Amino acid sequence: MSISKTRQKLVDVARQLFAKNGIANTTMNDIAIASGKGRRTLYTYFSKKDDVYYAVIESELERLSDRLDEVAAMKMRPQDKIIELIYTHLSMIKETVVRNGNLRAEFFRNIWMVEKVRKKFDEDEIELFRKVYAEGKAEGEFDVENVELVADITHYCIKGLEVPFIYGRLGHGLTAESSKPLVARVVYGALGKTGLII
Repeated sequence: MSISKTRQKLVDVARQLFAKNGIANTTMNDIAIASGKGRRTLYTYFSKKDDVYYAVIESELERLSDRLDEVAAMKMRPQDKIIELIYTHLSMIKETVVRNGNLRAEFFRNIWMVEKVRKKFDEDEIELFRKVYAEGKAEGEFDVENVELVADITHYCIKGLEVPFIYGRLGHGLTAESSKPLVARVVYGALGKTGLII
């Protein structure tokens, strides 16, 4: 097994143990045993449990980032792509939190730790929004003076919606499909989209 595959196996096993038992109730020895690797192998990659936790968060964010990259590469109008990126972000965050059981409490308890690990993901996502906004501006779809600022605002607005979205407190009773036209109206209005049809 290659070095990267061994490390990924340790991270995957740790994620499952953290999700099932919580971080506090999972030891480095538990991770070594459950992965079928020795403690020496585990300590080759990670010096302490917090390092493993960081790696788990990074791995989860990579999944989300890969999915956003797929959406950004799709052949669709910029205005549709923006909405798709927003909903992909929110649904993937919710899926990640739900999938991780007891680990989700740690995401919310250690929000500053998560934010520290999340910095690169955030920068990459803002860059995706910049590209789509620049494309829409070039095509005359958006009337945006400052693409960088609008991308920043979009990203931080979506981050602010994560917790309400995860807990179903956003748009009581609305499904993703029924809420998309409403979200599109808000987003397109802010972008000064020309020829708006809803």
